[in-house]
Amino acid sequence: MDTKKKKNLVINVVLFLAIMMFTLWFVFRDEGVEAVLTAMELMSVQHLLLAVVIALFFVSAEGIMIWYLLRSIDGTSSISTCISCAFIGFLFSGITPSATGGQPMQLYYLKREGNSWSISSVVLMTVALMYKLVLVIFGVGILLFWHQPLRGYLGMGYYRLFLLGMTLNTLLVVGLLMVMFTPSVIRMLIGKVEWLAVKLHLLKKAGSRQARLDHFMENYQNALTFLKEHKGKMLVVFLGTVVQRGAVFALTYVVYRGMGMSGATLTTIMWLQAAVYIAVDMLPIPGAQGITEAMYRKAFLTIFSAGHVTASMCISRGVSFYLMICVGLCVTLYQFCIKKKNK
Repeated sequence: MDTKKKKNLVINVVLFLAIMMFTLWFVFRDEGVEAVLTAMELMSVQHLLLAVVIALFFVSAEGIMIWYLLRSIDGTSSISTCISCAFIGFLFSGITPSATGGQPMQLYYLKREGNSWSISSVVLMTVALMYKLVLVIFGVGILLFWHQPLRGYLGMGYYRLFLLGMTLNTLLVVGLLMVMFTPSVIRMLIGKVEWLAVKLHLLKKAGSRQARLDHFMENYQNALTFLKEHKGKMLVVFLGTVVQRGAVFALTYVVYRGMGMSGATLTTIMWLQAAVYIAVDMLPIPGAQGITEAMYRKAFLTIFSAGHVTASMCISRGVSFYLMICVGLCVTLYQFCIKKKNK
């Protein structure tokens, strides 16, 4: 990793930690730490373990789908390598604004493990497309069948944020479809980036680069053609993503039941959690920290009651995000430091 990349990584980590400190202050400013910890003690160990399993499944499922597509086309990586790739992506998505760092790191890692740039690009874009598409479908379902209750739970301010999130995610789905299935767009974008890099003296003019680009585009087109001709595989990834997303939305219900509460239905809690994810997913804040916690407290205030909503948020958010960030960090350190040293 060159000096510039290391500097950017340090900046992102510092920004992430600064926002995390602000988030902790925001969470505990109205309720004391002791009161929240006391409420958290209501959580049963069995339900806590189930929540951890769901969070691990959520990240691992992405790796399984990457492995499934790579193996189908012409990939060389094992399922354990692809699951590691998913955790690496989760880490760098969590510490960079709008999750922009996740896929570049995944692409670099898959290339290092012997996969081609072109095939890895198609696979990662397919997984990202399905991820966003399922999120949009959940959002459309909420707007069609549950928008009035949602407005009541969120209030107009957060409801507008939900609509903004829906708009941004929908635009991204359209953009990914254009990039994936219109190779000329990819070629144009790469050409523009190369021209700008040469103009800024970041790259030198090189005739061999065009040959490499042609080779990349040929493999890219072949991978796309394969996926178009095997729509069943795309359907498998789509259904897998539905299960993956549904599981993480249900994690809050596990916390709800684990704290000994009842009355709210699984569907209600899943719709609310989906709305929170959709609203904050595209915001340019590392890990959507701060805004996620604020919106969660508003959405679930009447579900958990004022005395327990902060505790439930600490457990739900801690398991589904911060714990997975720690796991991703351990996986990344092993793959890029220990494993490299052993080799």
